[in-house]
Amino acid sequence: MFRISSLIAGASLLALTATSAFADKNDDTLRIGWGGDGVMINADNYLGGTRTGIWFTKMVWDTLIERDNATGEYKGSLATAWQWVDDKTLELKLREGVSFHNGAEFGADDVVFTYNTMSAENSGARFRAIVDWIDHVEKVDAMTVRIHTKEPFPQALEFLSGPMPIYPHKYYAQVGSVGMSNKPVGTGPYKVVEMKPGEQYTLVRNDDYDWGSPKSKAKITNVIIREIPDAQTQVAELMSGGIDVTADMSPDLVTRLAGVPGLEAKMSETLRIFIIGLDAAKRANNPAVNDVRVRQALNYAIDRDGIVKNLMAGAARTLSTPCHPLQFGCSEEAAVKYPYDPEKAKALLAEAGFADGLDLTMYAEAPAKEAEAIMGNLAAVGVRVSLNRVPYEAYRDAQISGKAPAFLFNWGSYSLADASASISFFFKGGEDDFAQDKDVIEWLKTGDSVTDPAKRKEVYASAIGRITKEAYWIPLFSGVRGYAWDADLDFTPYADEIPRFYEYSWK
Repeated sequence: MFRISSLIAGASLLALTATSAFADKNDDTLRIGWGGDGVMINADNYLGGTRTGIWFTKMVWDTLIERDNATGEYKGSLATAWQWVDDKTLELKLREGVSFHNGAEFGADDVVFTYNTMSAENSGARFRAIVDWIDHVEKVDAMTVRIHTKEPFPQALEFLSGPMPIYPHKYYAQVGSVGMSNKPVGTGPYKVVEMKPGEQYTLVRNDDYDWGSPKSKAKITNVIIREIPDAQTQVAELMSGGIDVTADMSPDLVTRLAGVPGLEAKMSETLRIFIIGLDAAKRANNPAVNDVRVRQALNYAIDRDGIVKNLMAGAARTLSTPCHPLQFGCSEEAAVKYPYDPEKAKALLAEAGFADGLDLTMYAEAPAKEAEAIMGNLAAVGVRVSLNRVPYEAYRDAQISGKAPAFLFNWGSYSLADASASISFFFKGGEDDFAQDKDVIEWLKTGDSVTDPAKRKEVYASAIGRITKEAYWIPLFSGVRGYAWDADLDFTPYADEIPRFYEYSWK
């Protein structure tokens, strides 16, 4: 195993870094190392849905609409214009002159096939809420489609600009999801040359990407993406020039790497939120978390500010809301606040009959260094936590089967800048709703369907107020990503956690 300190101190490795970077520029190849979120399960984003899969999708495929990260403006991509025909029918004019990487021409049939296939009940889509709002899509003519929604859905443009790529209908019908994952075909700024699942993916610039996409034509010709789960190995590869950029660095590594000649490193806040969910819906039949006083006590017991300062380099923000404040409708003013107050926590626990403390089982979907600090805070008020760190599939099984009275997780909202992508996913009555609060469900149904922005904000505020008053969740803090890269690379991190590799260039 490499030692980080020796890597940073080793002059020979620093020299090697400079040599390798120069070679990268000569062959115009960007080498990316990723793996902190787990390997890409499936390159078909609807069925895969990992964070690294979302990155990959952004490079290989396009969506109908793109949202400008700087202004929030929606811009035409594979669609050039759109209008609401009525409150449940969105008509889109499609862009002519676009071809998929296999030479097939893009048109209405591709949109109809993609959305109707993925929104079907038996599609296997990993996160149903991404497509469940679609009733059906119809072809009006060769370059016009109409999306019919089940209910009025004002978030449609946000969703269409997010995790909803368009696939070539004939190719997908022939090869299926597995074939698309093994040999991806899109319209995006990069074409796939080789796929080695769980190991390496090789891309080449799409030189025909000049049809007016809001994305830029790729500036670097070749991209090699390597799955490197171990952070120390990522650092070793970065130092030796084996990779040029990675996005999985811890705050301490960012601090160290930022001082290395030839490298740059930065912690950047993201739209991701960290939460402890509590089973108030009584699936686990846990007397403690069924009591609102206990749930409130758990909120008071956690020193969010201390965790952000000491473990996240101060780059995150503490949260009081069950969504990210940068999302539309996520009102911090509506939230009931729980400042760090161990004595208040103890008093509430005693009032609820747990003066001697309690035992609490908590599941986590992946290892998290913050969990130890949280457990320490809870132990200080008498809550003895048994933490089960398990793979995602086991975590989900524990949740749904009622084995998890508490669960620590994080949620990136699929990079959607709308509160519905968080609170409506988890509090609208579905299998992920561990509150089953009828008022919250109705407020969210309204917020997800009315077109008046002011009304949407009003009902989302009502939902946030109830969720936080009843302490159905323990909002913790926003996520951060630690990036490190070759100083000769023009690189910019984004809050939605999606690196735009097609924008980057060598200085």
